Amino acid sequence: MEQILMMYYADNAKNLHRLVDKILLKFGGLSNKDMDDFYSLANEVFVDVMRRYNPLQSFDGFLYSCLLNKIKTEITKRNREKRKIEKLCISIDTPLPEDEHITLKEVIADSFDIEKELFEECEEGYSNKTVLYLSKLSKLQNEVLKLTAAGYSSYEIKKKLHISEKQYLDCNQAIHSYRNISILF
Repeated sequence: MEQILMMYYADNAKNLHRLVDKILLKFGGLSNKDMDDFYSLANEVFVDVMRRYNPLQSFDGFLYSCLLNKIKTEITKRNREKRKIEKLCISIDTPLPEDEHITLKEVIADSFDIEKELFEECEEGYSNKTVLYLSKLSKLQNEVLKLTAAGYSSYEIKKKLHISEKQYLDCNQAIHSYRNISILF
């Protein structure tokens, strides 16, 4: 037993790490932290294998199969945890349950109100920044912006302007794009 222990743990457990690396090559996509976790797991498996080892069988084969099973189980567990987290994530474009025509992004509070910023008039009318911003938008984008500022929902805007969902989203993206609104800052 001592000879087996020395063989796997000589040179800072190099042989045990090499065996773990060989198994993990089949899975891929692991960070250095993950590798350290699996090396620690291998130490636990090694201790267990030493206790359960039957001298009538090959130690190397027994250790390899136990490591493979434990690593597969651990990767399955980690993937299951990732899927749980992914299920909790929702898109900002998700329609609200109460009104499928309004998305989550339309009701999320934000301190910057582009409509307020644009349509607050100075004594002479719009500020130079606002005029420059509005000149960058197409006629349709200006219409969508004005209707949004007037309080219309996305559904009402699409219906009023006779535009598709994609056209509305494209307009909204242009209205809120950093390239365009950076003029206002």
